Amino acid sequence: MPKTSARLLALLSLLQTRRDWPGEELAGRLGVSARTVRRDVDRLRELGYPVTAVKGPDGGYRLDAGSQLPPLLFDDEQAVALAVALQTATVTGAGIAEAAARALTTLRQVLPARLRHRIAALQVTVVAPPEAEPVQADSGVLMEISGAIRAREELRFDYTTASSPAPGPEDTGAARRRVQPHHLVAWRGRWYLLAWDLDREDWRTFRVDRVFPRTPTGPRFTPREVPGGDVAAFVAGRFRGSDGPAAWPCRGEAVLDVPAASVAPYVQDGMVEALGPGRCRVVLGSWSWMGLASAMGRFDAGLHDVRPAELREAFALLARRCAVAAGEQPGASPAG
Repeated sequence: MPKTSARLLALLSLLQTRRDWPGEELAGRLGVSARTVRRDVDRLRELGYPVTAVKGPDGGYRLDAGSQLPPLLFDDEQAVALAVALQTATVTGAGIAEAAARALTTLRQVLPARLRHRIAALQVTVVAPPEAEPVQADSGVLMEISGAIRAREELRFDYTTASSPAPGPEDTGAARRRVQPHHLVAWRGRWYLLAWDLDREDWRTFRVDRVFPRTPTGPRFTPREVPGGDVAAFVAGRFRGSDGPAAWPCRGEAVLDVPAASVAPYVQDGMVEALGPGRCRVVLGSWSWMGLASAMGRFDAGLHDVRPAELREAFALLARRCAVAAGEQPGASPAG
């Protein structure tokens, strides 16, 4: 039988993995009697963990949320994942960069040496796309919107057309909106609210940094299903100008003579596959084949294995136009 301290940690780890545990199953997992499980549950309660008994034919236990924060238990993979998430929090735009840095420092202090070394070696640098620097959203507003989403309550707010201080009661520059909030979405350094606009009877996305909620919230509602059922695909389609989650009408690929790391920050919703130290395959989409050829040509690198044929034809047309433009530059000095 494992020592009491080790057994308590094992019991706590099991209770965290799912909602309800039958007492006999816990005993079998730990290799102890049901009586020992009951004693260990009492010890966890003394340490501040809100373990409640579950009624039923077999009985059981559940780890509930409590009013205080007792010591947390993470396995190695969870601890590393948490450290990575805290390091990347600076580009979420959620206004939590400083708090995330302090949380990461606290986490490092309590980790065992083997994990501290792993996390120290895992220094993550997150680069936001240069054309979309992170815009900080008020964490209180995020929590308020999240609460309305969870409670399925209509949300009323003032919405400004540009970043500005909170609008006053006589401010006519802010539009009053009344929506059924559905999801908070992080997109390229900004937070957006996806909601059904009750006045416009259509789906809308709102920048959270321009949302100023009004209280109280409205009546409860039955959530609608997002078209296509995929929130990420639907929002991506909206930002491309589509009314739904449809993919780009033109999609192609090519091999570029440039490292994947040099291309990845600029492909947005495309895909980059590393093929070696100085080569990568890029898959992109666009509204037109000419637009797609122009997008791939901007990387200033040799292109090979261009697919499909429509993309090759667009490159050929673009090459002819560029050749004409190069020969007709006004004001060019003659070679001497």
